[in-house]
Amino acid sequence: MSPRKEIIDSDLQPLEKGLSLRPEGGDKVKGQTFDTAKSNQERIVSPTAKIPDEALEAGLRPKHLDEFVGQAGLREHLSILIEAAKQRLQSVDHILFAGPPGLGKTTLASIVANEMGTKLQVTSGPVLARGGDLAAVLSGLAAGDVLFIDEIHRLSRAVEEVLYPAMEDQAIDIVIGKGPSAQVIRLNLPPFTLVGATTRTGLVTGPLRDRFGFVARLEHYDVDELKSIVLRSARLLEVEIDNQGALEIAKRSRGTPRLAIRLLRRVRDFVQVRGSGIITKESAREGCELFGVDGLGLDHLDRKILEVLCIRFEGQPVGLSTLAVSLSEEPDTLEDVYEPYLLRAGLILRTPRGRIPSPAAWRHLGISPPEKKTHEEEDLRVNESTDSNNLETDSF
Repeated sequence: MSPRKEIIDSDLQPLEKGLSLRPEGGDKVKGQTFDTAKSNQERIVSPTAKIPDEALEAGLRPKHLDEFVGQAGLREHLSILIEAAKQRLQSVDHILFAGPPGLGKTTLASIVANEMGTKLQVTSGPVLARGGDLAAVLSGLAAGDVLFIDEIHRLSRAVEEVLYPAMEDQAIDIVIGKGPSAQVIRLNLPPFTLVGATTRTGLVTGPLRDRFGFVARLEHYDVDELKSIVLRSARLLEVEIDNQGALEIAKRSRGTPRLAIRLLRRVRDFVQVRGSGIITKESAREGCELFGVDGLGLDHLDRKILEVLCIRFEGQPVGLSTLAVSLSEEPDTLEDVYEPYLLRAGLILRTPRGRIPSPAAWRHLGISPPEKKTHEEEDLRVNESTDSNNLETDSF
């Protein structure tokens, strides 16, 4: 038996038993509790992909750079990298895409493979638990193939050590045996392109990040770009929609194409059952509001957070734990799932004393903020509270 065959048989048995190359939806995410991941999956405005979304997006994803909407600077950079690699008859340099979920990192990885005329192999950081798992994936690549590792910041240290020589020297070192009889075998790999994706750039180790030849960050899309994406997706889904209907969906999509496509599907269902089958501005608004998404893309709990800050606490600073108890949610869920968009939209502010609503939050709820108390009134309130506490103490 050849050494390579021996490695595959002994160290890589999990792959032969049908180990999936994609993470399961219930896996615990680093930095998130299980409840956080579950809560994010259940929201219609969540940028995280759901299983039905992944199946649908595979057919809606653009296959070439000229079909990709948005990220103009990044598209130009990729076109130069790909064209230069074609002229040199080489593989594209290793690429790292960073940015929030739902912005097109997986789509861009497939575009790189399509533009180079090669195959795309997809896996993720949590799945590659051992160095042997990565060795099995790498040994199955053909010359010029693209290996896409999603959530690459979640790779274990042992797997990263195997990945370093693969990226630099196109070879992997495998240790066979234990003790004095152990041997190190170097397996040469064909030229390939590694495309990594991460939602947390800071968690990618420095040595791994430095080995990527091109690092790009994806930004949220503007309304016009999302409108174009909605119109293109509607055409592929054979849904009748006008420009105003597409614009209405785009405005509620939080700058995320994945959310725009998800809202398009829900509005399509709405007009099919309760409308004329054509998505207009009015039907798009009614459909989104029926599913709990308002004009700013906020869902029920987003608005509830603003109501608690503005009405119950009257705009005073509120700590994370207090806010979580008021909403019957976990603090990690609020901080990881709900707060990012509210902060980006300028609806809440973080201060040293706690969270406070911004003027935009008051306007969105349609209520007026309470009048600010003068320093004398505030000191009087504090003194009254102190005197009351002293009286209660004296009564004991």
